[in-house]
Amino acid sequence: MTLVAIWRAMGGRDASRRSLWGCFLGFGIALWTKTRIVRIGLNNSAITDLSVLIKHYSAGIAILAIMYYIVAVYGQDTDRPRAVQVTRLMQIAATKSAMVAIGLMTLMFFTIVDRSVPSDHFVSDHAGQPGATAYMTVFYIYLGSASALCLYQWSSAFLGEKRPLLKTGLGLMSAAMLLGVLYSWGRMFFMWGWLVQHPEYSFAHEVESITEAMQLALFVLFAIGVSIPTTQESVRRARSWFAMARLYPMWRQLMAAFPEIPMEKPGTLRHELTRRDLDIELHLDRWIHDVSDAIEKLRHYVPDELLPAAKEAAAAQHRRADAGPLAQAYWITAALAAKANGTPAGPVAAFEQRQAVDQDDEAAWLCRVARAHKKADPQRAEALLASLSPAVTA
Repeated sequence: MTLVAIWRAMGGRDASRRSLWGCFLGFGIALWTKTRIVRIGLNNSAITDLSVLIKHYSAGIAILAIMYYIVAVYGQDTDRPRAVQVTRLMQIAATKSAMVAIGLMTLMFFTIVDRSVPSDHFVSDHAGQPGATAYMTVFYIYLGSASALCLYQWSSAFLGEKRPLLKTGLGLMSAAMLLGVLYSWGRMFFMWGWLVQHPEYSFAHEVESITEAMQLALFVLFAIGVSIPTTQESVRRARSWFAMARLYPMWRQLMAAFPEIPMEKPGTLRHELTRRDLDIELHLDRWIHDVSDAIEKLRHYVPDELLPAAKEAAAAQHRRADAGPLAQAYWITAALAAKANGTPAGPVAAFEQRQAVDQDDEAAWLCRVARAHKKADPQRAEALLASLSPAVTA
Protein backbone atom coordinates (compact mmCIF):
# COMPACT_ATOMS: atom_id res chain seq x y z
CA MET A 1 0.00 0.00 0.00
CA THR A 2 2.84 2.40 0.85
CA LEU A 3 4.68 1.73 -2.40
CA VAL A 4 1.50 2.16 -4.45
CA ALA A 5 0.80 5.45 -2.63
CA ILE A 6 4.30 6.69 -3.49
CA TRP A 7 3.90 5.55 -7.10
CA ARG A 8 0.52 7.23 -7.46
CA ALA A 9 1.84 10.43 -5.90
CA MET A 10 3.98 10.79 -9.03
CA GLY A 11 1.05 10.10 -11.37
CA GLY A 12 -1.54 12.33 -12.98
CA ARG A 13 -3.39 15.21 -11.37
CA ASP A 14 -6.97 14.38 -12.30
CA ALA A 15 -9.54 13.84 -9.56
CA SER A 16 -9.67 10.05 -9.80
CA ARG A 17 -5.88 9.70 -9.55
CA ARG A 18 -5.69 12.07 -6.58
CA SER A 19 -8.50 10.18 -4.85
CA LEU A 20 -6.82 6.82 -5.35
CA TRP A 21 -3.57 8.27 -4.03
CA GLY A 22 -5.36 9.45 -0.88
CA CYS A 23 -7.01 6.05 -0.54
CA PHE A 24 -3.76 4.09 -0.73
CA LEU A 25 -1.99 6.56 1.54
CA GLY A 26 -4.72 6.25 4.18
CA PHE A 27 -4.79 2.47 4.01
CA GLY A 28 -0.99 2.36 4.07
CA ILE A 29 -0.87 4.38 7.30
CA ALA A 30 -3.63 2.23 8.80
CA LEU A 31 -1.68 -0.93 8.01
CA TRP A 32 1.54 0.49 9.49
CA THR A 33 -0.30 1.06 12.78
CA LYS A 34 -1.11 -2.66 12.83
CA THR A 35 2.56 -3.70 12.84
CA ARG A 36 3.76 -4.77 16.27
CA ILE A 37 6.54 -2.21 16.72
CA VAL A 38 4.41 0.76 15.65
CA ARG A 39 1.33 -0.48 17.50
CA ILE A 40 3.04 -1.06 20.84
CA GLY A 41 5.14 2.08 20.54
CA LEU A 42 2.11 4.32 19.96
CA ASN A 43 -0.12 2.57 22.48
CA ASN A 44 2.48 3.05 25.22
CA SER A 45 3.10 6.70 24.33
CA ALA A 46 1.84 9.74 26.22
CA ILE A 47 -1.56 9.20 24.57
CA THR A 48 -2.62 5.69 25.48
CA ASP A 49 -3.86 3.57 22.53
CA LEU A 50 -2.82 6.28 20.07
CA SER A 51 -2.37 3.68 17.31
CA VAL A 52 -6.10 2.98 17.40
CA LEU A 53 -7.01 6.62 16.86
CA ILE A 54 -4.45 7.08 14.08
CA LYS A 55 -5.60 3.86 12.40
CA HIS A 56 -9.22 4.95 12.44
CA TYR A 57 -8.36 8.48 11.27
CA SER A 58 -6.36 7.17 8.33
CA ALA A 59 -8.92 4.48 7.46
CA GLY A 60 -11.69 7.10 7.58
CA ILE A 61 -9.73 9.37 5.23
CA ALA A 62 -9.08 6.40 2.92
CA ILE A 63 -12.79 5.61 2.80
CA LEU A 64 -13.55 9.28 2.08
CA ALA A 65 -11.02 9.17 -0.76
CA ILE A 66 -12.74 6.07 -2.18
CA MET A 67 -16.05 7.95 -2.12
CA TYR A 68 -14.48 10.84 -4.04
CA TYR A 69 -12.95 8.35 -6.47
CA ILE A 70 -16.41 6.97 -7.22
CA VAL A 71 -17.74 10.50 -7.65
CA ALA A 72 -14.92 11.28 -10.11
CA VAL A 73 -15.43 8.08 -12.10
CA TYR A 74 -19.21 7.63 -12.11
CA GLY A 75 -20.45 11.19 -11.62
CA GLN A 76 -21.06 11.72 -15.35
CA ASP A 77 -22.07 8.20 -16.35
CA THR A 78 -25.19 8.97 -18.39
CA ASP A 79 -25.66 5.31 -19.29
CA ARG A 80 -26.37 4.52 -15.64
CA PRO A 81 -28.70 7.27 -14.36
CA ARG A 82 -29.36 5.55 -11.04
CA ALA A 83 -25.63 5.25 -10.41
CA VAL A 84 -25.28 8.97 -11.12
CA GLN A 85 -28.02 9.78 -8.61
CA VAL A 86 -26.35 7.65 -5.94
CA THR A 87 -23.02 9.27 -6.77
CA ARG A 88 -24.44 12.75 -6.31
CA LEU A 89 -25.88 11.78 -2.94
CA MET A 90 -22.47 10.39 -1.99
CA GLN A 91 -20.83 13.62 -3.04
CA ILE A 92 -23.17 15.60 -0.78
CA ALA A 93 -22.85 13.31 2.23
CA ALA A 94 -19.28 11.99 2.01
CA THR A 95 -17.30 14.84 3.56
CA LYS A 96 -19.95 15.77 6.12
CA SER A 97 -20.40 12.21 7.33
CA ALA A 98 -16.62 11.72 7.55
CA MET A 99 -16.17 14.89 9.59
CA VAL A 100 -19.06 13.97 11.90
CA ALA A 101 -17.71 10.45 12.40
CA ILE A 102 -14.16 11.63 13.09
CA GLY A 103 -15.41 14.33 15.44
CA LEU A 104 -17.57 11.91 17.44
CA MET A 105 -14.81 9.31 17.57
CA THR A 106 -12.29 11.87 18.85
CA LEU A 107 -14.68 13.07 21.55
CA MET A 108 -15.50 9.52 22.65
CA PHE A 109 -11.88 8.38 22.52
CA PHE A 110 -10.78 11.01 25.04
CA THR A 111 -13.88 10.88 27.26
CA ILE A 112 -15.75 7.56 27.52
CA VAL A 113 -13.24 4.95 26.27
CA ASP A 114 -11.41 3.24 29.13
CA ARG A 115 -7.72 3.78 28.32
CA SER A 116 -6.33 3.24 31.79
CA VAL A 117 -4.17 0.39 30.52
CA PRO A 118 -2.55 0.28 27.03
CA SER A 119 -4.11 -2.42 24.86
CA ASP A 120 -2.47 -4.62 22.30
CA HIS A 121 -5.73 -5.85 20.76
CA PHE A 122 -8.27 -3.07 21.17
CA VAL A 123 -11.51 -4.94 20.37
CA SER A 124 -10.90 -8.02 22.51
CA ASP A 125 -9.26 -6.01 25.31
CA HIS A 126 -12.33 -3.74 25.50
CA ALA A 127 -14.99 -6.40 24.90
CA GLY A 128 -18.12 -5.66 26.91
CA GLN A 129 -17.17 -2.03 27.69
CA PRO A 130 -19.92 0.50 26.76
CA GLY A 131 -17.52 3.35 26.00
CA ALA A 132 -15.37 1.39 23.55
CA THR A 133 -18.48 -0.18 22.01
CA ALA A 134 -20.02 3.25 21.36
CA TYR A 135 -16.73 4.50 19.92
CA MET A 136 -16.34 1.53 17.58
CA THR A 137 -20.03 1.68 16.60
CA VAL A 138 -19.55 5.15 15.14
CA PHE A 139 -16.55 3.96 13.14
CA TYR A 140 -18.22 0.76 11.93
CA ILE A 141 -21.43 2.53 10.88
CA TYR A 142 -19.37 4.96 8.80
CA LEU A 143 -17.14 2.22 7.38
CA GLY A 144 -19.97 -0.23 6.71
CA SER A 145 -22.24 2.35 5.06
CA ALA A 146 -19.46 3.59 2.79
CA SER A 147 -18.51 0.01 1.91
CA ALA A 148 -22.12 -0.78 1.04
CA LEU A 149 -22.34 2.23 -1.30
CA CYS A 150 -19.07 1.27 -2.98
CA LEU A 151 -20.32 -2.32 -3.28
CA TYR A 152 -23.48 -1.10 -5.02
CA GLN A 153 -21.60 1.06 -7.52
CA TRP A 154 -18.89 -1.46 -8.39
CA SER A 155 -21.16 -4.51 -8.51
CA SER A 156 -23.64 -2.75 -10.81
CA ALA A 157 -20.75 -1.60 -13.02
CA PHE A 158 -19.40 -5.17 -12.96
CA LEU A 159 -22.67 -6.58 -14.28
CA GLY A 160 -22.70 -4.18 -17.24
CA GLU A 161 -19.00 -4.31 -18.11
CA LYS A 162 -17.89 -6.20 -21.23
CA ARG A 163 -14.12 -5.72 -21.14
CA PRO A 164 -12.56 -8.76 -19.41
CA LEU A 165 -9.77 -7.04 -17.47
CA LEU A 166 -11.92 -4.18 -16.22
CA LYS A 167 -14.70 -6.62 -15.34
CA THR A 168 -12.22 -8.68 -13.30
CA GLY A 169 -10.99 -5.57 -11.52
CA LEU A 170 -14.53 -4.45 -10.69
CA GLY A 171 -15.35 -7.95 -9.44
CA LEU A 172 -12.37 -7.94 -7.05
CA MET A 173 -13.19 -4.43 -5.85
CA SER A 174 -16.80 -5.49 -5.24
CA ALA A 175 -15.61 -8.53 -3.30
CA ALA A 176 -13.38 -6.26 -1.21
CA MET A 177 -16.31 -4.00 -0.35
CA LEU A 178 -18.47 -7.03 0.49
CA LEU A 179 -15.80 -8.04 2.99
CA GLY A 180 -15.85 -4.46 4.27
CA VAL A 181 -19.59 -4.68 4.91
CA LEU A 182 -19.30 -8.07 6.63
CA TYR A 183 -16.31 -6.91 8.66
CA SER A 184 -17.97 -3.70 9.87
CA TRP A 185 -21.42 -4.99 10.69
CA GLY A 186 -20.10 -8.32 11.97
CA ARG A 187 -17.78 -6.68 14.47
CA MET A 188 -20.50 -4.27 15.57
CA PHE A 189 -22.89 -7.18 16.09
CA PHE A 190 -20.41 -9.00 18.32
CA MET A 191 -19.44 -5.90 20.32
CA TRP A 192 -23.09 -5.09 21.07
CA GLY A 193 -23.71 -8.74 21.96
CA TRP A 194 -20.79 -8.66 24.38
CA LEU A 195 -22.52 -5.86 26.29
CA VAL A 196 -25.28 -8.32 27.12
CA GLN A 197 -23.03 -11.28 27.88
CA HIS A 198 -19.39 -10.59 28.60
CA PRO A 199 -17.30 -13.07 26.55
CA GLU A 200 -14.21 -14.98 27.52
CA TYR A 201 -11.07 -13.22 26.36
CA SER A 202 -10.03 -16.17 24.15
CA PHE A 203 -13.34 -16.08 22.27
CA ALA A 204 -13.23 -12.30 21.80
CA HIS A 205 -9.64 -12.54 20.61
CA GLU A 206 -10.58 -15.29 18.13
CA VAL A 207 -13.42 -13.18 16.70
CA GLU A 208 -11.05 -10.21 16.41
CA SER A 209 -8.44 -12.35 14.62
CA ILE A 210 -10.96 -13.76 12.13
CA THR A 211 -12.41 -10.36 11.29
CA GLU A 212 -8.89 -8.92 11.10
CA ALA A 213 -8.07 -11.52 8.46
CA MET A 214 -11.18 -10.42 6.56
CA GLN A 215 -9.93 -6.83 6.65
CA LEU A 216 -6.48 -7.80 5.38
CA ALA A 217 -8.11 -9.79 2.56
CA LEU A 218 -10.12 -6.64 1.79
CA PHE A 219 -6.90 -4.66 1.35
CA VAL A 220 -5.42 -7.28 -0.95
CA LEU A 221 -8.52 -7.62 -3.14
CA PHE A 222 -8.96 -3.87 -3.37
CA ALA A 223 -5.32 -3.23 -4.30
CA ILE A 224 -5.36 -5.92 -7.00
CA GLY A 225 -8.77 -4.86 -8.30
CA VAL A 226 -7.77 -1.22 -8.66
CA SER A 227 -4.44 -2.18 -10.22
CA ILE A 228 -5.88 -4.42 -12.95
CA PRO A 229 -7.44 -1.59 -15.04
CA THR A 230 -4.23 0.40 -14.43
CA THR A 231 -2.24 -2.59 -15.64
CA GLN A 232 -4.38 -2.67 -18.78
CA GLU A 233 -3.63 1.01 -19.36
CA SER A 234 0.06 0.41 -18.67
CA VAL A 235 0.10 -2.39 -21.24
CA ARG A 236 -1.46 -0.06 -23.82
CA ARG A 237 1.05 2.65 -23.06
CA ALA A 238 3.94 0.18 -23.26
CA ARG A 239 2.61 -1.08 -26.61
CA SER A 240 2.50 2.50 -27.91
CA TRP A 241 5.98 3.20 -26.58
CA PHE A 242 7.47 0.16 -28.32
CA ALA A 243 5.59 1.03 -31.53
CA MET A 244 7.14 4.49 -31.50
CA ALA A 245 10.60 3.03 -30.94
CA ARG A 246 10.17 0.77 -34.00
CA LEU A 247 8.61 3.51 -36.11
CA TYR A 248 11.16 6.21 -35.26
CA PRO A 249 13.87 5.57 -37.93
CA MET A 250 11.40 5.63 -40.84
CA TRP A 251 9.40 8.51 -39.33
CA ARG A 252 12.52 10.61 -38.84
CA GLN A 253 13.72 9.97 -42.40
CA LEU A 254 10.34 10.96 -43.82
CA MET A 255 10.22 14.08 -41.67
CA ALA A 256 13.70 15.05 -42.83
CA ALA A 257 12.39 14.86 -46.42
CA PHE A 258 9.31 16.94 -45.54
CA PRO A 259 10.20 19.14 -42.53
CA GLU A 260 6.96 21.10 -42.90
CA ILE A 261 4.83 18.11 -41.86
CA PRO A 262 5.63 17.59 -38.14
CA MET A 263 4.25 20.10 -35.64
CA GLU A 264 7.68 20.23 -33.97
CA LYS A 265 11.19 19.57 -35.15
CA PRO A 266 12.00 15.86 -34.60
CA GLY A 267 14.25 15.18 -31.63
CA THR A 268 16.40 12.23 -30.70
CA LEU A 269 14.80 8.87 -30.02
CA ARG A 270 15.42 9.30 -26.30
CA HIS A 271 13.83 12.75 -26.29
CA GLU A 272 10.77 11.61 -28.20
CA LEU A 273 10.19 8.56 -26.01
CA THR A 274 10.62 10.40 -22.71
CA ARG A 275 8.44 13.42 -23.40
CA ARG A 276 5.92 14.11 -20.63
CA ASP A 277 4.12 17.03 -22.25
CA LEU A 278 2.19 14.76 -24.63
CA ASP A 279 0.23 11.58 -23.99
CA ILE A 280 2.07 8.61 -25.51
CA GLU A 281 -0.95 7.39 -27.49
CA LEU A 282 -1.62 10.87 -28.89
CA HIS A 283 2.08 11.13 -29.72
CA LEU A 284 1.93 7.85 -31.66
CA ASP A 285 -1.23 9.00 -33.43
CA ARG A 286 0.61 12.12 -34.61
CA TRP A 287 3.43 10.01 -35.99
CA ILE A 288 0.99 7.79 -37.88
CA HIS A 289 -0.58 10.85 -39.49
CA ASP A 290 2.87 12.29 -40.22
CA VAL A 291 3.88 9.12 -42.05
CA SER A 292 0.64 9.07 -44.03
CA ASP A 293 1.06 12.72 -45.01
CA ALA A 294 4.66 12.09 -46.10
CA ILE A 295 3.61 9.11 -48.24
CA GLU A 296 0.95 11.26 -49.91
CA LYS A 297 3.62 13.83 -50.79
CA LEU A 298 6.01 11.14 -52.05
CA ARG A 299 3.38 9.98 -54.54
CA HIS A 300 4.19 13.08 -56.59
CA TYR A 301 7.80 12.00 -57.16
CA VAL A 302 7.35 8.46 -58.55
CA PRO A 303 5.45 6.83 -61.45
CA ASP A 304 2.47 4.50 -61.18
CA GLU A 305 4.64 1.57 -62.27
CA LEU A 306 6.79 1.74 -59.12
CA LEU A 307 4.12 0.05 -57.00
CA PRO A 308 3.81 -3.20 -59.04
CA ALA A 309 7.60 -3.26 -59.43
CA ALA A 310 8.04 -2.99 -55.65
CA LYS A 311 5.48 -5.74 -55.09
CA GLU A 312 7.24 -8.01 -57.57
CA ALA A 313 10.64 -7.39 -55.99
CA ALA A 314 9.27 -8.03 -52.48
CA ALA A 315 7.49 -11.22 -53.54
CA ALA A 316 10.64 -12.50 -55.25
CA GLN A 317 12.76 -11.79 -52.18
CA HIS A 318 10.32 -13.41 -49.76
CA ARG A 319 9.23 -16.12 -52.23
CA ARG A 320 5.60 -15.56 -51.41
CA ALA A 321 2.79 -13.47 -52.83
CA ASP A 322 1.99 -11.58 -49.61
CA ALA A 323 4.99 -9.36 -48.99
CA GLY A 324 3.07 -6.16 -48.37
CA PRO A 325 5.30 -4.53 -45.74
CA LEU A 326 8.46 -5.09 -47.76
CA ALA A 327 6.75 -3.83 -50.94
CA GLN A 328 5.75 -0.62 -49.18
CA ALA A 329 9.25 -0.32 -47.73
CA TYR A 330 10.80 -0.59 -51.20
CA TRP A 331 8.30 1.95 -52.54
CA ILE A 332 9.07 4.45 -49.74
CA THR A 333 12.84 3.96 -50.09
CA ALA A 334 12.69 4.43 -53.87
CA ALA A 335 10.40 7.46 -53.57
CA LEU A 336 12.71 9.10 -51.02
CA ALA A 337 15.64 8.46 -53.36
CA ALA A 338 13.75 9.98 -56.28
CA LYS A 339 13.00 13.12 -54.31
CA ALA A 340 16.58 13.34 -53.01
CA ASN A 341 17.89 13.00 -56.60
CA GLY A 342 15.93 16.09 -57.62
CA THR A 343 12.99 14.48 -59.43
CA PRO A 344 10.40 17.21 -60.02
CA ALA A 345 6.94 16.80 -58.52
CA GLY A 346 4.34 15.45 -60.89
CA PRO A 347 0.93 13.76 -60.91
CA VAL A 348 -0.15 11.57 -57.99
CA ALA A 349 1.13 8.02 -58.44
CA ALA A 350 -0.72 4.86 -57.51
CA PHE A 351 -0.28 3.63 -53.95
CA GLU A 352 -2.26 1.19 -51.83
CA GLN A 353 -3.04 2.58 -48.38
CA ARG A 354 -4.02 -0.30 -46.15
CA GLN A 355 -7.36 0.15 -44.40
CA ALA A 356 -6.77 -0.17 -40.66
CA VAL A 357 -9.38 -1.21 -38.10
CA ASP A 358 -8.07 1.09 -35.36
CA GLN A 359 -4.92 2.85 -34.22
CA ASP A 360 -3.38 -0.33 -32.82
CA ASP A 361 -3.89 -2.11 -36.14
CA GLU A 362 -2.45 0.81 -38.12
CA ALA A 363 0.52 1.15 -35.77
CA ALA A 364 1.24 -2.59 -36.02
CA TRP A 365 1.19 -2.42 -39.83
CA LEU A 366 3.46 0.63 -39.99
CA CYS A 367 5.88 -1.02 -37.56
CA ARG A 368 6.15 -3.96 -39.98
CA VAL A 369 6.76 -1.51 -42.83
CA ALA A 370 9.34 0.37 -40.73
CA ARG A 371 11.16 -2.85 -39.88
CA ALA A 372 11.26 -3.81 -43.56
CA HIS A 373 12.32 -0.26 -44.47
CA LYS A 374 15.22 -0.49 -42.03
CA LYS A 375 16.46 -3.66 -43.76
CA ALA A 376 15.63 -2.58 -47.33
CA ASP A 377 18.65 -2.12 -49.61
CA PRO A 378 18.62 1.49 -50.94
CA GLN A 379 20.54 0.44 -54.09
CA ARG A 380 17.96 -2.26 -54.82
CA ALA A 381 15.17 0.30 -54.35
CA GLU A 382 16.86 2.77 -56.70
CA ALA A 383 17.35 -0.06 -59.20
CA LEU A 384 13.57 -0.46 -59.30
CA LEU A 385 13.26 3.11 -60.56
CA ALA A 386 16.06 2.59 -63.07
CA SER A 387 14.44 -0.59 -64.34
CA LEU A 388 11.33 1.27 -65.39
CA SER A 389 11.08 2.36 -69.02
CA PRO A 390 12.52 5.78 -69.91
CA ALA A 391 9.05 6.96 -70.93
CA VAL A 392 7.81 6.20 -67.45
CA THR A 393 10.65 7.79 -65.52
CA ALA A 394 10.83 10.85 -67.73
